[in-house]
Amino acid sequence: MKLTQIQIQTNNLVKTTEFYSKILGFQILEKDTTFVTFQAGNSILKFVENKDFDSIYHLAFNIPENKLDEAINWCKNKVSLIFIEDQNVITSFENWNAHAVYFYDNNGNLLEFIARHDLDNHQIEQFGTDSILNISEIGIVHEQPLALGQELINKHDLGFFSKNSNSEVFAAIGDNEGLLIIVRPHRNWYPTQIPSESNKTVILLENNDTITELNF
Repeated sequence: MKLTQIQIQTNNLVKTTEFYSKILGFQILEKDTTFVTFQAGNSILKFVENKDFDSIYHLAFNIPENKLDEAINWCKNKVSLIFIEDQNVITSFENWNAHAVYFYDNNGNLLEFIARHDLDNHQIEQFGTDSILNISEIGIVHEQPLALGQELINKHDLGFFSKNSNSEVFAAIGDNEGLLIIVRPHRNWYPTQIPSESNKTVILLENNDTITELNF
């Protein structure tokens, strides 16, 4: 499953444009006074301005499975990585065979670079913006994660992520290429103490050569 486009909100379009274009280096595809779209690897990330918006999203980006250390060095002069414990910034997801680091964007959104070792995306070139391969996760907040997950599976021929222990509080739909991370409201976004909230989100995903639009 591929997340081809994600649309979320920002209360400051100018600062968001500056962060994603100058800090992360994403190419601006389109921009006017109400929205901006970026090329994020093979995905498109769109921000729509809402001056009254006062919440956050969680997004993850796939990076080459061998480039986490280089990604950490690349981040040093750009963003402050979130410490997991002591001075360690790396999270190991043993069941998912992946390692990740976390940081915030200008909006306070929780961003993640994740290296999934079961993907054949080893890269020789030095890590840079072009090493950010695609949007791999978007957080969705719902009172019944399992029920919503099953509904999406039934309607759109999707599947629960086989590597995840899906539960009533946390469920993942998709695969290593793209995941919908469904959590209950007020569950803290790992590794922070920030409770999850349901926010307007539009998702275009590709699965089995079919494009599906989801609105939350």
